[in-house]
Amino acid sequence: MKNFNILIVSAFLLSATIYGQRGPMRERFQEKKEQIKSLKVAFITTELNLTTDEAAKFWPVFNAFEDKQQEIKRQKIKAIFEQSEGNSLDKLSEKDASALVTQMESSEDDLYQLKKKFISNLKGVLPSVKILKLKKAEEQFNKKLLQQFRDKRDKRDNRR
Repeated sequence: MKNFNILIVSAFLLSATIYGQRGPMRERFQEKKEQIKSLKVAFITTELNLTTDEAAKFWPVFNAFEDKQQEIKRQKIKAIFEQSEGNSLDKLSEKDASALVTQMESSEDDLYQLKKKFISNLKGVLPSVKILKLKKAEEQFNKKLLQQFRDKRDKRDNRR
């Protein structure tokens, strides 16, 4: 879970940096993002061994969940960046920092409620064993993705 959080924060920091830039770098980021999404879909499909009927019901629920989850996380990160833009977080007043923490708590609660709803929706689509396999598959995929990122970074660092 800790690695997943590191991956998410890294991805958002990278996306925030790239978001404001135009041109080839942003396009490459979008391509990589789509490539990762395709790999994730293939990985989950294989790990869950979805039937055609299950896949037809599962993917719309999963994609809606992923989209909403990303939206909540983007809003959360955006709030942090807006508050710290031009300033260091150390320079925030206690009142502003407290408001930001409250906003973060709200976002975390929104994510928790979204996950509960997602699992509830999945119960009507997949057997419980496959719901458990989904959680395991997502964690495995994130570990593999993080390891590839680390390997790539280590190769780049060794070339220097």
